Amino acid sequence: MADRLLAKILKLRIFSDAAGKMNLSLQDVGGGLLVVSQFTLAADVSGGNRPSFGGAAAPDEGRRLYDYFVAQARGLHPVVETGRFAADMQVTLVNDGPVTIPLQMA
Repeated sequence: MADRLLAKILKLRIFSDAAGKMNLSLQDVGGGLLVVSQFTLAADVSGGNRPSFGGAAAPDEGRRLYDYFVAQARGLHPVVETGRFAADMQVTLVNDGPVTIPLQMA
């Protein structure tokens, strides 16, 4: 699944072409990839007000998947930066546009 997710990320046409249409991929524009682990994306708040993280991978499995994904990304794309797995980090970024696209691979 990590391989399919990486292929999708690298080829997803989310950057604007000369006509302003979302038609270019990360590879087309020569952009960088920032890979940061974030188990909180697995938060489930359907049972109340306190998030449950029962759907997140166990830490050892999460680290294995994260390390694998980063290694594969570095093998396929020239610019890959990372955070530190399971670290408390301050990540700053600038989103260009009103688009957020959640990727869920089955």
